[in-house]
Amino acid sequence: MRALRILLVMVVVLGGILVAVDRAAVYFVESEAADRVQVTGATIGSTDVSIKGFPFLTQIAGSQLDEVDVEMTGIETDTDGRRIRITRMNAALHEVKLADGYSSATAARASGTAVISYKDLTKAVGDGVAVEYGGKGKVKVTGTVDILGNPLSRSVLSTVTLVDGHTFKVHADNVPGEDIPGLEGLVRQKTDFEQKISGLPSGLKLRKIQPTADGLEISVEGTDVRLGG
Repeated sequence: MRALRILLVMVVVLGGILVAVDRAAVYFVESEAADRVQVTGATIGSTDVSIKGFPFLTQIAGSQLDEVDVEMTGIETDTDGRRIRITRMNAALHEVKLADGYSSATAARASGTAVISYKDLTKAVGDGVAVEYGGKGKVKVTGTVDILGNPLSRSVLSTVTLVDGHTFKVHADNVPGEDIPGLEGLVRQKTDFEQKISGLPSGLKLRKIQPTADGLEISVEGTDVRLGG
């Protein structure tokens, strides 16, 4: 009986050691992975990686991880001459295959959310245009036009829609014309625009976009999503 108790204690102790080793390995790899995450053509302010599933060591031995959660902030890239910054992005990567000595990874599928703050969107649009939340799922866009040498500032409520998997469009619902010929067209030249989003990991595409008080909230999905160094 005593021998059985000793054996049980040894099993518990060894199990605890193995769990501790497994978790220590996870923390180390998460830190290393965060430093190695790169997105082609973009710079990343900071990255946090969380590896799910247990045991980790058997996953790493098979060069495939069940699920990896990635949070990136300050993703910046140049698109069509504009500097665009994705304020933050969270993504859940599934069936992540490791390659090149664990220096690159490709997820079979991924989904997540990207947020572009109105401050960052205003900087990207430039040309004296300001973008902010307009309430009820709309954005408020303010621009100044020249009418016979006189500056005229107008604000409009606009709808944001996806054009394709990489571009969204901002279009004013209504522009007060005030019986000034050509005014609506001039205002729309300032307030209506399209913005292409690059800087996302390869394979991710825009699926849904929704203006919120914090910024444009964009749902992203994809297959064969690559994060590599």
